[in-house]
Amino acid sequence: MEKHYIPKEISWLSFNERVLQEADNKEVPLLERLKFMGIYSNNLDEYFRVRVATVKRLSVLESKLKNILGYSPKATLKKVYETVLIQNMKFEKIYADILRDLGKNNICIINEKQLNSDQADFVQKYFHKELKTRLMPFLIEKDSKLPDLIDAAIYLAIYLTDSPTQKNRYALMEVPTNILPRFIVLPCKGKQNFIIFLDDIIRYGLKDIFFIFDFNEISAYTIKLTKDAELEMEDDISESYIDKIARSLKLRKKSIPLRFIYDRDMPSDLVTIITKKLHFGPDDVIIPGNRYHNFKDFMNFPYLQQDKLYYPSLVSIPHHSLKEGESILTAMKKKDIMLHFPFNSFDYITDLLQEASIDPYVTSIQITLYRLAINSSVINALLNARRNGKKITTIVELQARFDEEANIFWGKKLLDEGVKVVYGVPGLKVHAKLCLITRVVNNITQRYAAVGTGNFNEDTARIYTDHLLLTANKKITNEVFKAFSFFRMNYKKDNYYHLVLSPFSLRNKIISLIENEIKNAKSGKKAYIYLKMNNITDAKIIECLYKASNSGVTVRLIIRGMLSLIPGVKDVSENINAIGIVDRFLEHSRFLIFCHGNDEKVYITSADLMPTNLDYHIEVTCPIFDKSIKNDIKRIFEIQWSDNVKARIYDEKQSNQFFMDGKEPSRSQVEVYNYLNRINEKHTEYTPVC
Repeated sequence: MEKHYIPKEISWLSFNERVLQEADNKEVPLLERLKFMGIYSNNLDEYFRVRVATVKRLSVLESKLKNILGYSPKATLKKVYETVLIQNMKFEKIYADILRDLGKNNICIINEKQLNSDQADFVQKYFHKELKTRLMPFLIEKDSKLPDLIDAAIYLAIYLTDSPTQKNRYALMEVPTNILPRFIVLPCKGKQNFIIFLDDIIRYGLKDIFFIFDFNEISAYTIKLTKDAELEMEDDISESYIDKIARSLKLRKKSIPLRFIYDRDMPSDLVTIITKKLHFGPDDVIIPGNRYHNFKDFMNFPYLQQDKLYYPSLVSIPHHSLKEGESILTAMKKKDIMLHFPFNSFDYITDLLQEASIDPYVTSIQITLYRLAINSSVINALLNARRNGKKITTIVELQARFDEEANIFWGKKLLDEGVKVVYGVPGLKVHAKLCLITRVVNNITQRYAAVGTGNFNEDTARIYTDHLLLTANKKITNEVFKAFSFFRMNYKKDNYYHLVLSPFSLRNKIISLIENEIKNAKSGKKAYIYLKMNNITDAKIIECLYKASNSGVTVRLIIRGMLSLIPGVKDVSENINAIGIVDRFLEHSRFLIFCHGNDEKVYITSADLMPTNLDYHIEVTCPIFDKSIKNDIKRIFEIQWSDNVKARIYDEKQSNQFFMDGKEPSRSQVEVYNYLNRINEKHTEYTPVC
């Protein structure tokens, strides 16, 4: 299997390189390219904190795990380090190119040595008014231990030199980007915009902090540390689940360092002192970089009044079945409705919850909460429903990585308002996206469900592509009710005939559907499998897809991120083709299409085909019964499969070559928008202007 299986950690790096390609793409608006630099950097941080951390742990048990995993953890780590260094060189070149292009558009990022008199006066005042009292330097002495460095932060390593005595002093100081913006817009005259890093404002004022020391020169170099972010969960039955998470979050801050990045101009003695105190060895990742780190902050670069440097704003497409000022619950009762984010507005979900909160016949709302917006309208609607006497049950997943603290906060807020809060399932992660509204009219119970591929989060719904089914179909709503009963009633399993849940039945269902296509192909019938996923890494599923390919089944895969399967290998995967799309919006939707003897089976799902999702998560895969919605999903797949602008081809070398077929340019995210717009125009006189 190892020969035809790409370790997911290596495949993930290939995905992040596609993000870097967007930053390098001159066709992408300039300030959007800068955001892609930020996305790449943020992705890489999380990659080290989670995936590299896991492989490093596994490498200790190399001999025992190699056969189980299908690949060598140690060899994978070596490949990871080599690839990251190569990508880092590309990253620095692209950043230099973007800086030149910014200059051509009258946007100058300058440092503390390039200020004119007016700018220097502004920086001096900003330093004393906003910064100085927030800076807490830590002196590095020979026998001192470093404080626990935060892996999401950047620090300035300070170097003070006293020429007469030849004595050097060293210090560390956190750059307070959790309090102040990383980029400060300077006063300007005319059309030119001048921006300075917060780091450089600190550099400008260093002498005012270290004035008590005699020094001839003082300099500061940015460093950054990445740590293992896996939570340590011990089986202590006397400790509550929420307490375990909270305690694990504290331990995370003291976890093992994995990567150290430093300004390559930093004096070698200072590099040695810091890395030694951090206990970095020859096998650890130590990367010399440029003057600035934490490029994830470019995701929040100041807005500048130059529309041509940004993507045009997206005008939401109204859904023809949901009329303004009319009941969404009534519309759901008439027919199934599929919302496509970000092309349709997330406001429909807020409106649905608001309607349910004041509907006198609604008795309860149940919902899974995985990641929430910072100022969540979903939470506000749920709290309003509770105040109106509705019974509200929320399944809050505390193990939503990097959102654990936020979810503990929201859970406590909900509890304070009398909402029933179920903190996930110990041993499993609740990743399903479900909402159930129950109405009782004349003693008759009516249920309305929302089943989606993405979170109930209005922030991500603006930048992620996702699908959300709104339905009153009893086949689905009754089983969504069973799913919530599972959470509430000591995790008692039930029988499901339509919804497919992991970890109970999804793996077997997927394998069964693939085997059915194999059977049909061998019988000379039409057979195909079309999958749109974020990731496919499960070895058993991949083995089944290889068998399907060798049986003559046409397999088409649209995968955003990790794909451990290798398409197009002779006698292994000749009938499998795969592409990955990276564009303005993050491709997050997941759906599955099976020919099934020309009686197509179409599903949307919260799950990727990975061991974690299939075996250790609560995921829900939902069949689509409505013919028009099935046709829409099939059409969206075909549009994306025809993308020859933003689609890259997956191959054995992970070369990320763009798919170009010589036809008219077809950019799928634009074409999907146009397709959904045409559907709306058929049903309404309203035509949105893009």
